[in-house]
Amino acid sequence: MTLPAVAILGVGAMGGAILHGLVASGIEVQGGIRISDQWSERVAELSRADGVTGFDGAADPRANHRAAEGAGVVIVAVKPHQIRDLLTDIGDALAEDATVISIAAGVPTEVLEAHLPASVAVVRVMPNSPARVRAGVTGIAAGARAGERDLERARELFATIGEVLVVDEDRIDALTSISGSGPAYVFHFIEKFVEAARARGFSDADAKLLVEGTVRGAVDLLTATGEDPAVLRRQVTSPGGTTQAALEVLDAADLGTILDAATRAAVVRAAELAAG
Repeated sequence: MTLPAVAILGVGAMGGAILHGLVASGIEVQGGIRISDQWSERVAELSRADGVTGFDGAADPRANHRAAEGAGVVIVAVKPHQIRDLLTDIGDALAEDATVISIAAGVPTEVLEAHLPASVAVVRVMPNSPARVRAGVTGIAAGARAGERDLERARELFATIGEVLVVDEDRIDALTSISGSGPAYVFHFIEKFVEAARARGFSDADAKLLVEGTVRGAVDLLTATGEDPAVLRRQVTSPGGTTQAALEVLDAADLGTILDAATRAAVVRAAELAAG
């Protein structure tokens, strides 16, 4: 696929990951890639990549407008509280048939559309932090004015940093509670698992090696075999053995109910953020 000129407004961790994925993919971008950010050093660093032009928001208050001027695809990667003012600022700079892609959590497409010209389509996406190593999972939802072309642009872009799932917008908050927030749940589990390893007498370094290697190996095994995780769990669990004893403790804590409550809390909070 060939993309029109792409602007990425905000090149922090996620915006930078999107840029790296796009550049590494080799996708042809007619008109080049423009980036803007308030972090001058970051803009200077990322602008060294072939085909990337940087606009320094710290030195130029019109940097976002200049980066977006004539762009066919604009990725808005700023904080949710900044997005309305930014869209109002760049509206008259966009190509008439531009696709605006927002990664702002909790900001519905109808709110985004209200701050843009009527000819501009909006696609809302929710990537996650493993996108930084091109192993992300991104949910994509079309706004009312977005067509298949706009969705295809978003799919093509975010496929450069991992897996992509297209959902209806009313499923975005639920998706956020799983893939968006999910890496934090995994990291929290690993933190606590390392603490347990230390409590069994291992050094910090050995506990880290044991836990991270075990988690990574388990995921690799799951991926390589394609087996249901329940099948692999049973293969490790000998009746009356050590693993069964440990799993009985986890079952007694009702891990399923805990995860259901945690993801439900994330969905509720997303709705609260959307309501302002």
